[in-house]
Amino acid sequence: MNATTQTELHHLSNTHLDALEEETIFILREVAAAFERPTLLFSGGKDSLVMLKCAEKAFGAGRIPYPLLMIDTGHNFKEVTDFRDSRAKELGAELIVRSVEDSMKKGTVRLAHPGESRNVHQSVTLLEAIEEFRFDALIGGARRDEEKARAKERIFSHRDSFGQWQPKAQRPELWTLFNHKLQPGEHFRVFPISNWTELDVWQYIAREKIALPSIYYTHKREVVDRRGLLVPVTELTPPKDGETVEIRDVRFRTVGDITCTCPVESDAATPEQIVIETLAADVSERGATRMDDKTSEASMEKRKKDGYF
Repeated sequence: MNATTQTELHHLSNTHLDALEEETIFILREVAAAFERPTLLFSGGKDSLVMLKCAEKAFGAGRIPYPLLMIDTGHNFKEVTDFRDSRAKELGAELIVRSVEDSMKKGTVRLAHPGESRNVHQSVTLLEAIEEFRFDALIGGARRDEEKARAKERIFSHRDSFGQWQPKAQRPELWTLFNHKLQPGEHFRVFPISNWTELDVWQYIAREKIALPSIYYTHKREVVDRRGLLVPVTELTPPKDGETVEIRDVRFRTVGDITCTCPVESDAATPEQIVIETLAADVSERGATRMDDKTSEASMEKRKKDGYF
């Protein structure tokens, strides 16, 4: 496997990563210059870690000029939240964590039933954090190749005073001219790695030797096959009657709330091996791993209009 991987990678160019990195660094600096109270959304996932690496290059280690913000559902994988905390501490960055559980205690979030996924309710907690800290720009790691609604986003995506996204009222972005103008109460969502793909991210992780939470790589896990998805067996996602629990070699292509994030079968243990797997993938990472995106074609767009990142 290693010999095959090295041979295939030898013929795979990554020179385009320099241009992508340069664009991302430019956008991160533009946000620092144009806004008074920006923040960088940091989940501990691979995309936010790539952005954090670019931010280090943009400003220097220990000098990132905005705090890191995490909206925690309370149902995140422990490997990821532990990695998030250690990476923020290592960088000496300010980490702000706001929890959906706090919104539930305040009564601003009400679950339809105890087993309902909290993922969609992050929008409420996020908007509360924006109001609390008066953030005027939120930098996130969404990419256009992930999902149809995200493909519609501008790099500087305007949100109205209700935190809502209006797809038909987006501002033009010609060359690198971004419109930063805001009315009171409005803010921007900024996507510096919009033009990256999943393959670009993994090539960059391999090139820059970026450390990731362990669950991104192959490990053994109890799962059940549910409508083509490998659902992890946990206290939050127990097997249903009639389902067979299996132990498989899996990894996570994306990480999120346990109740809606699934791994894929894989024996890839290094970024280089994942690059080769990604070359052969014919389903997007969200399409292959996210239960909440399978409710309808418009599910993500509806959530984004309501304030979801």
